[in-house]
Amino acid sequence: MIAETVGVRLDCDGPVATVTLCRPDVLNAQTPTMWRAMSDFARQLPGDVRVVVVRGEGRAFSAGLDLSVAGASGPGSFAELATLPEQECADRIAEFQAAFTWLHRPGVISVAAVQGHAIGAGFQLALACDLRVLAADARLSMAEVTLGLVPDLAGTKRLVELVGYARALEICATGRRMDAAEADRLGLATLVVPNAELDAAVRDLTAGLLANDRDAVVEIKALLAGATSRSHAEQQRAEREAQTRRLRDLAGRGE
Repeated sequence: MIAETVGVRLDCDGPVATVTLCRPDVLNAQTPTMWRAMSDFARQLPGDVRVVVVRGEGRAFSAGLDLSVAGASGPGSFAELATLPEQECADRIAEFQAAFTWLHRPGVISVAAVQGHAIGAGFQLALACDLRVLAADARLSMAEVTLGLVPDLAGTKRLVELVGYARALEICATGRRMDAAEADRLGLATLVVPNAELDAAVRDLTAGLLANDRDAVVEIKALLAGATSRSHAEQQRAEREAQTRRLRDLAGRGE
């Protein structure tokens, strides 16, 4: 299965789906049209998909928001959004966020394959994924502040969870760029590999994720994703309940 629209493509091959930003001439800068297409991909995803890989064509993952579109006067532009009533503007942004948040879906593990620039919306797209494999030349920045804006594509909570409040504040409030080595030290990278090895590293990681029982992996993701919001006792209870479901399922006594 292949679905393609302006600037972004979905390829499904058995249990692996690949979302590719395909505007290499502008370093895969993103537009509201691409975000709507990515939201549609969430509805088109076959039920047997277990891993979603997000990548960019060419030498960059994504240079962020396409300012030639955002700075114009059409739908999704800064000018158009600023004229909307407050709630309508917030609702429009919620639609944009949906292009990113479906990658949190419980039944799949999402992997960002990041080379070159991952700036602003590009950084937030990488953060939307569960795991991030970075090429050695990756450069990450939460650059919205340089435009007088805030990160609004569901990236702030993920960033705080990964690096802590103080470091997240420093990253967002300065808009500075991080190289792959720093991203690795801060816990933003699952792996950092030489550029030539990025695709192979993602394939190896994907194979490892697919090697084990799907339902067990889904339960593990849910346990870990909810761990920070639970007390120790609540987490232990969640572990017990998840293990009980697995034992019953393996014994053929599941629902």
